[in-house]
Amino acid sequence: MRRLSADVVVIGGGATGAGVVRDVAMRGYSAILVDRADLAQGTTGRYHGLLHSGGRYVVSDPRSATECAEENAIVTRIHADAVERTGGLFVVTPADDLEFSDRFLRGAIDTKVPVEEISLAEAFKREPRLNPGIQRAFAVQDGSVDGWQMVWGAANSAKNYGAQILTYHEVVKIDTADGAVKAVHCVDRKTGEDVAIEAGFVINAAGAWSGRIAAMADCPDVEVVPGRGIMIAMNHRLVNHVVNRCVYPADGDIIVPVHTVCIIGTTDVKADDPDHLSIPRDEVQKMLDDGDLLVPGFREARAVHAWAGARPLVKDARVSATDTRHMSRGMSVLDHAERDGVKGLLTITGGKLTTYRLMAEHVVDQMCEQLGDPRPCRTADEAVPKSESGANYLVTHRLGEREHDRLDDQVLCECELMTKKMFVEALDEQPRGSFDDLRRQLRLGMGPCQGGFCSMRATGVALETGHIDIDRATELLRLFLKNRWIGLWPILHGEQLRQTALDNWMFHSTLNIDHLPESTQEVAL
Repeated sequence: MRRLSADVVVIGGGATGAGVVRDVAMRGYSAILVDRADLAQGTTGRYHGLLHSGGRYVVSDPRSATECAEENAIVTRIHADAVERTGGLFVVTPADDLEFSDRFLRGAIDTKVPVEEISLAEAFKREPRLNPGIQRAFAVQDGSVDGWQMVWGAANSAKNYGAQILTYHEVVKIDTADGAVKAVHCVDRKTGEDVAIEAGFVINAAGAWSGRIAAMADCPDVEVVPGRGIMIAMNHRLVNHVVNRCVYPADGDIIVPVHTVCIIGTTDVKADDPDHLSIPRDEVQKMLDDGDLLVPGFREARAVHAWAGARPLVKDARVSATDTRHMSRGMSVLDHAERDGVKGLLTITGGKLTTYRLMAEHVVDQMCEQLGDPRPCRTADEAVPKSESGANYLVTHRLGEREHDRLDDQVLCECELMTKKMFVEALDEQPRGSFDDLRRQLRLGMGPCQGGFCSMRATGVALETGHIDIDRATELLRLFLKNRWIGLWPILHGEQLRQTALDNWMFHSTLNIDHLPESTQEVAL
């Protein structure tokens, strides 16, 4: 058994957990973050990419609206390399109640969310594909953010301050004695090794899984409701601004431009288990139909991938237990000393990705208060690594980079302009990483071919450079393709069906992948 110790153990490697470990480390505490999978592999990596202006909640959840508006400016600055300042529009479509737009405008003023009504001519100038029947348009400060890039930025900042980041370390037990937390026990899922971490304090930031973690410390009934939502990426940017319907939050009411695609979202249905989220075909159909209300012809574009995420919603006594759409998006901090008689344990859940830093600040402030050791939060003042210049992400960045190295470095993934050098450097940094781990940082296989061509090239390069042997190469390729397939089968239609058939012929006929050994060693999530 490997034994470690830290002032603070943070459980959960999503945006909130990464924000917490960064905040803790910046305040001078020794810290270890653990997650049973890769960073941002849960809810943070399964959303539509929106950096909220707050506009979405000015009527339905005013407090969240104000928090989003304030944090939008901070996140845009400290995570410049992950945030594209697209701007956003709220539009009243022919199917929407015009009266709601008056409530929207009043709500924006009350919650201090920056908003400007613009003429329809200006709206069409900004987004020519908008529904020509729109009745009213408002400009807001929405943006898009790469959740993986953001989380890794926070994690790398934490590491610079001495924190340890232990991915693929699954918590299996939390020791308590004399009414206080003493240690966190994990299993390294890559090696099978048991790991015990002596801890002075534990912060549970496991999102939709927070109840399971709290129960390990004999703190039952932490009721976090997983709100399942599906999203679909289309094959190019049908819009260059975030486009929202000006309605009370509903299904399929937002299109977000992210990198070279645009994403429509999202449904909101109570899930029984955040580890098993379905992608129903009728919800896919609804997303495509609703997209047509904002951008006519939307459903005729090519859908390239669908996925589902689980929002960590705090159970709200004011609404039905199954009505996740109307549950608050606000954050909640549970003090288990007061609630359950277990000192040294806090649970932070709810909130939005946009407010991740503020959530971390609140929970670490409360930890410091319990410890009687007040230390100021500095996370809003310092940019994470690679964002120090303050230059925000531009969708053309990789094209600009390839203009400089196109003659010297092989491009492995044409869709995302990922080079051999980028891939090899990522392998050097994560020698035990799967191709999916690298995908989250490099966007390998996230373009229109969905890994049909680049996955083979990447496997060959990993073998050629000696990073993996032939047995592991087989496992990594099979697992990568299996995970890509999950998001393809619900959208097999039109051009995507043709592309999938081509990929299928290549892998099943040319490579005979059905007869390769099954994956038995890689962590499959």
